[in-house]
Amino acid sequence: MAQRAGQPALPSTTDDGVPVVVRRSARRRRTVAAFWEDGNAVVAIPAHFTKAQEGEWVRRMLDKLKRQGERGAHGAGRRRPASDAALASHAAGLSSKYLGGRAKPTSVRWVNNQKSRWGSATPADGTIRLSDKLRAMPQWVIDYVLLHELAHLLVAGHNAAFWRLLEAYPETQRAKAFLEGVSFATSRGLGPDAEGADAPAEGWDADAV
Repeated sequence: MAQRAGQPALPSTTDDGVPVVVRRSARRRRTVAAFWEDGNAVVAIPAHFTKAQEGEWVRRMLDKLKRQGERGAHGAGRRRPASDAALASHAAGLSSKYLGGRAKPTSVRWVNNQKSRWGSATPADGTIRLSDKLRAMPQWVIDYVLLHELAHLLVAGHNAAFWRLLEAYPETQRAKAFLEGVSFATSRGLGPDAEGADAPAEGWDADAV
């Protein structure tokens, strides 16, 4: 559909070049959500929105994602590490900042075969794997999981010494609570487009703003 005269073009990418995907859903009635998925910035809107409403909310939610990225992990990794190489580089930065650079993974990569864990580490060979389900979550949550696995390269179990390694990261308790909430909702079949569900954690009520 052609843009009306005087109507700003809908952004096709974020300010830093990440593709924007607009997802219309007939199951949505009032809520609008924005999240990261497979390297894209996804904005989910009700199917009944007009083009003008779509444009307004896409811009508003992209601004929200940008602010989240700037706040995420207190400035760590403002752009999401989409590739394995970027994730490994980001992990090195987190290790340097919070673990004194002692955790030195041999590889860090996204995987799609972890059904019950957000991340895993193998201290014997220094490898770390993060579930690609994390891509849709706030950067400070991703950073917590990444730091958690980095800490496992230093301490294998979840003993007191392990948790002391994560004390320096200010979002540890918040991220743990966030992931527990996601697990609780997932176990009950709840999701952003579930009928009758409240606005998702990263969504807004379009009629209330």
